[in-house]
Amino acid sequence: MPAPGENLRINSARLWDSLMEMAKIGPGVAGGNNRQTLTDADAEGRALFKRWCDDAGLSMGVDQMGNMFMRREGSDPDALPVYVGSHLDTQPTGGKYDGVLGVLGALECVRSMNDLGIRTRHPIVVVNWTNEEGARFAPAMLASGVFAGVHSLDYAYGREDLEGKRFGDELARIGWKGDEEVGARKMHAYYELHIEQGPILEAEEKEIGVVTHCQGLWWLEFTLTGKEAHTGSTPMPMRTNAGLAMARIFEMVQEVAMENQPDAVGGVGQVTFTPNSRNVLPGKVVFTVDIRSPDQAKLDGMRAVIEAKAAEICAPLGVGCAVEPVGHFDPVTFAPELVSNVRAAAERLGYTHRDLISGAGHDACWAAKVAPATMVMCPCVGGLSHNEAEEISPEWAAAGTDVLFHAVLETAEIVS
Repeated sequence: MPAPGENLRINSARLWDSLMEMAKIGPGVAGGNNRQTLTDADAEGRALFKRWCDDAGLSMGVDQMGNMFMRREGSDPDALPVYVGSHLDTQPTGGKYDGVLGVLGALECVRSMNDLGIRTRHPIVVVNWTNEEGARFAPAMLASGVFAGVHSLDYAYGREDLEGKRFGDELARIGWKGDEEVGARKMHAYYELHIEQGPILEAEEKEIGVVTHCQGLWWLEFTLTGKEAHTGSTPMPMRTNAGLAMARIFEMVQEVAMENQPDAVGGVGQVTFTPNSRNVLPGKVVFTVDIRSPDQAKLDGMRAVIEAKAAEICAPLGVGCAVEPVGHFDPVTFAPELVSNVRAAAERLGYTHRDLISGAGHDACWAAKVAPATMVMCPCVGGLSHNEAEEISPEWAAAGTDVLFHAVLETAEIVS
């Protein structure tokens, strides 16, 4: 089959308008978005997405995890669909593009196919995955993980947010709990467009990231148990200070990550003190260590060292230390034939590009367990993401979606 012609482009103005319209739902306090999963804002964003898909002639399926599947028929009723998408949920202080570009870019590909009268042999399904961020309900990529058989449905439904609200209950509350069995669908291939969430593409003045791998991750939730006591009247030698143990573990995580350079990161982004009072030593501290590497042995070695050294830190302080893995995926190698399609599309369209290893986890990591998968990335200003100041240009959005458009058409097979 001949490759799509270089003159085929998406409607960049319509894509940008859609991004800005979606950004009005769940506005943040500093120009970004707070559209956390299974909130009322999430439900409103889903409804807008559905309306746009209805207008594009797509038929909807929703599974028991709330994943939305919007289908454009192909010419061959027996051909497996090409899936394209990402997520609409955001961090509490999230940007307008993380995940959203992938969903609305996929929709724009379908809209442009409609405009240009393009038919494909394979059906195309635009996907909005539930709870990719994991900000409200850990772990991240929860619904795509259930789809790929990594997590059970009962496990997912039982996940609780910081207020003790259960995922299953909240999914039903917002009205997006479907009847379709999770994971019953079969994919021919999966593509995902995303902002880089890192500084490499912008720094090297590349318009497209051809994603070859995704680094693996461990989220380790530590619960440190000390003794609540008055900060002013408790002598230093008589304290059982869970906060002090936490501080020493933070420093240790930094040291372990630095000792495993290159291609390793580690840090902590969430901490909960109990009782969280100015003049009371914490009786309990809960925090999550996030470590990542594209090297499996290095990733697992870092976990082992961090857990062992944390125990060594806590023991002499008399602080209890319990560790629970609350998120994990192994490093992923994306499908070479799809990676080649992305690279060829970038070259055909004249966009500068380079190969990338994704530093963040994505739904594509779990999709890759059940079908050939890959990703396309575009730059973001300063590499900033998970921040309301996250920014991209309309030109970057268009370039990434153009490449996605061509790669999807290559895989879905244009028919005359």
